[in-house]
Amino acid sequence: MANVSTTVQVAGLKETINSLRKIDPQLQKDFKAEATQIAQPAINAGKAAYRQFPLSGMGRAWAQRGRRIFPFDLGKAAAGVKMRFDTRRNAVGVILIEQKDVGAAVFEVAGRRNPNNLATSLDAMATSKGFAIGQPGRTRIIGPAVYKARRDIEGEMEKMILRTINEIQGQVNL
Repeated sequence: MANVSTTVQVAGLKETINSLRKIDPQLQKDFKAEATQIAQPAINAGKAAYRQFPLSGMGRAWAQRGRRIFPFDLGKAAAGVKMRFDTRRNAVGVILIEQKDVGAAVFEVAGRRNPNNLATSLDAMATSKGFAIGQPGRTRIIGPAVYKARRDIEGEMEKMILRTINEIQGQVNL
């Protein structure tokens, strides 16, 4: 009887997550659950960053084209911090921590591309509270909070990814 050996080579995390589904769908579910648990400190840091009301005007009701944007609500802003896996071919990141609340998302990114009065006021408020300085393309609160917690989770995430790769290779080489 001949020995058959197969090696699985995965170029990156996106490919690893997508290959898990092909090899064993339960392994992909377990991987995502463990990654979510490891990333929980960063998610919690993002949620905890919403502890003060941004600007007084954001407390008023405001809708644009029939879609409710404001009033800004701290509870909804904290609850809107979610983690998502994006394994599409053209995705920028694989594990994303996003803000799903509309009002908080507007607060995070308003005026980042083109400077305006709202951006100036929001940047002044954010920097006075110790958050991000006004840099194009960067969020005001969630980004800096998550990046501070990021260092704590990177090592654990790397160990988990290597364990998963070893488990896949063990199953394939059986």
